[in-house]
Amino acid sequence: MGRAYQNRKESMAKTSDMKAKVYSRYSREIYMCAKSGGSEPTGNLALASLLERAKKDQVPAHVIDKAITKAAGGGGEDFAVARYEGFGPGNTMIIVDCLTDNPNRTYGDVRTCFNKVKAKLGASGAVSHLFDHDAIFSFSGLDEEAVFEALADADVDVSDIEAENDVVTVFAPHTEYAKTRDALKSAFDGIEFEVDEVQFVPQMTTAIEGADVEQFEKMLDLLNFLDDVQHVYHNAAY
Repeated sequence: MGRAYQNRKESMAKTSDMKAKVYSRYSREIYMCAKSGGSEPTGNLALASLLERAKKDQVPAHVIDKAITKAAGGGGEDFAVARYEGFGPGNTMIIVDCLTDNPNRTYGDVRTCFNKVKAKLGASGAVSHLFDHDAIFSFSGLDEEAVFEALADADVDVSDIEAENDVVTVFAPHTEYAKTRDALKSAFDGIEFEVDEVQFVPQMTTAIEGADVEQFEKMLDLLNFLDDVQHVYHNAAY
């Protein structure tokens, strides 16, 4: 099917300042995950997965430990999920996921990023209906047919399985995340995920070029610099 999806690493650190932003985002996400689901990874699958990703992205141990300790102690900040949707340069579609303790501030900051490149924020649902909300697992060294059989045996509702250059990628509804991950871990001892997360995957991409590319990249940089922004999803192809 050739689904287009982007790994979070595409927006990872280019400078030490951006690394600090990345660490801050992981810290906030780990804190919220541990606070809502428990601070022990053995009993909180979402936290266990998040910690694995953080370690792969070289988030320092003290950042991880501080976030978990803070969550275990109770109290602290009260972050809420905020999602913004809109249209970027070249009529691209963009979804911005945030964790915020001040929705009014976050909305204003995100809107400013859109305005600076003459893009437009839309209402809730303006573009998300043109994305699939998928759990995505990518790994190497396994046969596509064996993966399909293992997931079928576990009664996992798989949307798609792709194999390219010895890398198998499994797409499943986001509601099947835990079930899919457990099935893969159980069936294939020692499996290591290159991608293990939930993303918004565009149903179709929009090709952009020239000035639109420059403005689009400027917009991504502006959004990625905001403390409250956790993830940016889009359908741009360039």
